[in-house]
Amino acid sequence: MIELQNVHKRFNAGTLNEVYALRGVSLDIGEGEFVTVIGTNGSGKSTLLNAVAGTFLPDTGIITIGGEDVTGLRDFRRARHVARVFQDPYKGTSPDMSIAENLHMAFLRNSRHYPRIGLKGSRLTEYRERIKLLEMQLEDRLDDQIGTLSGGQRQALTLLMAVITRPKVLLLDEHTAALDPKSARQVIDLTRRFVDQGNLTTLMVTHSMQQALELGSRTIMMHKGEIIDDIPSQQKNLSTVDDLLERFTELRNAEKLTPEMLEELRCEYI
Repeated sequence: MIELQNVHKRFNAGTLNEVYALRGVSLDIGEGEFVTVIGTNGSGKSTLLNAVAGTFLPDTGIITIGGEDVTGLRDFRRARHVARVFQDPYKGTSPDMSIAENLHMAFLRNSRHYPRIGLKGSRLTEYRERIKLLEMQLEDRLDDQIGTLSGGQRQALTLLMAVITRPKVLLLDEHTAALDPKSARQVIDLTRRFVDQGNLTTLMVTHSMQQALELGSRTIMMHKGEIIDDIPSQQKNLSTVDDLLERFTELRNAEKLTPEMLEELRCEYI
């Protein structure tokens, strides 16, 4: 479903501020596969998601989604394939529009039609039933502005908006990092349910080793713009956080991680 072949990306090339963000990244994610991505700050995790989303175009390499070469397509051209949920609960929605209007905008994302003012009838009933799935008592608040909701409620709705038309690819960029523990758990449970029900091909960046182990079929680790480890489902399902940290120690001994990066990982993920 998603394939990256030898993708390179430098920002501010040829200047003192040059950042070599992706270094020959190759990755193959099958249809319905759920891959989690871990690594320290600056390792290339979010840059990888941006490459798939089309936020920027790679310097070299090929990116395909569903067998279609999208390497030269910007993000708005990939929107019919790709849905994304950001870390900030206030991105991806229009705060001055109602819950129903935001859902309707998401529903019509890939169509040529414009949203209608004053949603009525079967469409409104459908949105109410979908919102019930969140179990946040929002189904009777469809006319409320989305900007009045809590961060957890808004992030749950953003996730629902992302999957409402069953995208080919779902990108999750640390989408629980800004939430309190209770809200984060609710959103993670919804994530698991929506991905499983829709059999969605998913790529998720996380700063939680526990989430990386609990969710998905594979976990990849990035360092300095490269994928340095790819942990398959069978090994991941039998692992604990301590096992994952031990794996990082092995990578350090193999000189794929510096002592400083290993310590940063331990501090960041424990």
